[in-house]
Amino acid sequence: MFDIKSALFAMADEKYRDFHSSLMPTVPKEKIIGVRVPVLRKFAKELYKTPEAEYFLSFLPHEYYEENNLHAFLIEQIPDFEECLFAVNKFLPFVDNWATCDGLSPKTFKKHKPELLKQIKIWICAKDTYSVRFGIKMLMEHFLDEDFSLEYPKIVAEIKSEEYYIRMMQAWYFATALAKQYDAVLPFIENCVLEKWTHNKAIQKAIESYRITKEQKEYLKTLKIK
Repeated sequence: MFDIKSALFAMADEKYRDFHSSLMPTVPKEKIIGVRVPVLRKFAKELYKTPEAEYFLSFLPHEYYEENNLHAFLIEQIPDFEECLFAVNKFLPFVDNWATCDGLSPKTFKKHKPELLKQIKIWICAKDTYSVRFGIKMLMEHFLDEDFSLEYPKIVAEIKSEEYYIRMMQAWYFATALAKQYDAVLPFIENCVLEKWTHNKAIQKAIESYRITKEQKEYLKTLKIK
């Protein structure tokens, strides 16, 4: 059985580590090895279903940022919904940064949306930042197209938190919702249901989107809270 940590260090890119560490203030620089995400995803695919992967997934917490990302990328590949969900719930309390949280996107979830929705409502009520952020992210990924309901932006709008990484995900959700369900979601912005910072950040991100028309962007600008 080979050593996964040694393998990760063998893939390290020091310049990338220095750059990437600046994007994640919640993670100490010495805990970042510097493995690029495409390289890490390729490694996860090669590692999946090996005894080393099974052993690796059985232990938490990990020491390094890339170990957490590798854990996430291995979980993504689990085909059984219940097994995958169990692994996600075991892992989320140990997530300590936005990048690991946002990089986790299990393939099996899109095939089990009713069950996923029940779990999302649990994540959104969690006490830890990244479980809540992940719950919002899953609503954004899986419930803004044919499965959209006004219930979902209402759920996101009702989340009250001072945590930057939760509020930023709320803003990202509403910007994406405006791009995909503009007419349905616009009243949430017109009626200022979000906290001021989140409201304005959602508008900013929507204006930056290529999926929002010029006319829509001009109107959204008038809805900023001063």
